[in-house]
Amino acid sequence: MAELSPMMQQYLEIKKQHKDEILFYRIGDFYEMFFDDALTVSRELDLTLTGKQCGLEERAPMCGVPFHSYEGYVARLTRSRRLAVSVRSWEAPAGKPL
Repeated sequence: MAELSPMMQQYLEIKKQHKDEILFYRIGDFYEMFFDDALTVSRELDLTLTGKQCGLEERAPMCGVPFHSYEGYVARLTRSRRLAVSVRSWEAPAGKPL
């Protein structure tokens, strides 16, 4: 089995603390959602579902929104009775600035 990337390890550690919320995870200029959160958000907000290499054999389901407009997306989710939390990654991927 492949090993998770450091970014995805960090994401999953934070997600453990927010199991019942949609986790908006800021990477650069975007807030990204992964796995079940991505499936839910892409369906409820009509966003494109894509994938991200995360160290596993298959790409992690992913969708994202620009950081400068994420509040509108969070508001739409909370109106549909979904809770959301946003965080910023605190460690840059190897060779890249935060």
